[in-house]
Amino acid sequence: MPSNVEIKARVHDLLELKARAKTLSGDTGTIIEQEDTFFDVPNGRLKLRCLKGRPSQLIYYERPDASGPKLSNYYIAETNQPKEMVVTLKHALGIKGVVKKKRVLYLIGQTRVHVDQVEGLGDFMELEVVLEEGQTTEYGQQIADVLMKKLGIDKGDLVTGAYMDLILAKNNDQ
Repeated sequence: MPSNVEIKARVHDLLELKARAKTLSGDTGTIIEQEDTFFDVPNGRLKLRCLKGRPSQLIYYERPDASGPKLSNYYIAETNQPKEMVVTLKHALGIKGVVKKKRVLYLIGQTRVHVDQVEGLGDFMELEVVLEEGQTTEYGQQIADVLMKKLGIDKGDLVTGAYMDLILAKNNDQ
């Protein structure tokens, strides 16, 4: 099972973060518009990621809900029939909710830096340190910690859970 070390944090200055990520990656980033439909499952998380102009992805992952770097194990299957997949999974499992976001992806070494504008939530940043065979979670955490400092991310801005969790919590508070 592929795995990565992941962190998520709120962003207060989107332009500054993008500028730092651009400098570190040597690239302007790739814009990705996506809509994630989450399904009710007994273990882990299952979502269908619809990507504008690209094949969609059915993604199952397991990750603890904790702030700071955490290990995420995942499986990905591509599909060119996202609408049919949503209907089928909706009837089989039920829909938990939908997350819409505009993402800019920067690649820095073995880390995917996502700068996200999430509909209804605001601005965030995710680091995904894709672990190579033989690399430990601790090694991935070291990479994430160094990148957090270089990107100007404060540990007080770290977020637990997924965007879906934040949306559900926000809706429950209203």
